[in-house]
Amino acid sequence: MITAFLPCRKGSQRIPDKNIKPFAGIPGGLLEIKLKQLLDCKMLDIIVVSSNDERVLDFTKKISDSRIMIDERPDHLGSSETTTYALIKYVAELISKRVIDSGDVLWTHVTSPLVTGEHYQDLIKKYKEKLNYGYDSLITAKKIQGFLWDEKKPINYDRDIEKWPRTQTIPPIYEIDSAAFIASTDIYINHHDRMGLSPFINVQEGLCSIDIDWLDYFIIAEKVYEYYFSKEFK
Repeated sequence: MITAFLPCRKGSQRIPDKNIKPFAGIPGGLLEIKLKQLLDCKMLDIIVVSSNDERVLDFTKKISDSRIMIDERPDHLGSSETTTYALIKYVAELISKRVIDSGDVLWTHVTSPLVTGEHYQDLIKKYKEKLNYGYDSLITAKKIQGFLWDEKKPINYDRDIEKWPRTQTIPPIYEIDSAAFIASTDIYINHHDRMGLSPFINVQEGLCSIDIDWLDYFIIAEKVYEYYFSKEFK
């Protein structure tokens, strides 16, 4: 059993109404896009939409697909003060109460509109494959291989050895992009985390790595989506 968990809290501060704000001519915005993408992934058994926003819940209720499950999240777990850790513990409670069946959880966000159903299929296949090689979970990330500094010095190369090394020789650093976290329900219950102790890092290339966190990114992602994908919704 593979369950997708899609959290959509009320009251985004950086991008007001982010989840349902019209996007690339699509009335239901990022939520509508993400639900279509998840439904296109046939390897997902259940898609849980967790929200304290009545507009998100009302939109989701209009979709007639038996795989969609609505979780009306308590308001105290849907504010700007809610930590990711608190939400992970909440998912663990849903698993313990058998609201979410045992198996695997794919945690994703509407803020990755260029991660399609086909991409989710590939990620699930990669996750299952990597379980045979000592990994216990999968996370998506961007690979950064450049000159990275804190306020005082480089953090990924040594200027005493070489002031300006070729970037391809610098050890890469990976920035988790939140497009997908895949882990077993046991990890949620036993470790209160959405990734295990030995995660496989799946590097997101190109368009897939676009993550909407600020209004500028919303505008950029919208233009890219219009160019590549809007025909799917016409």
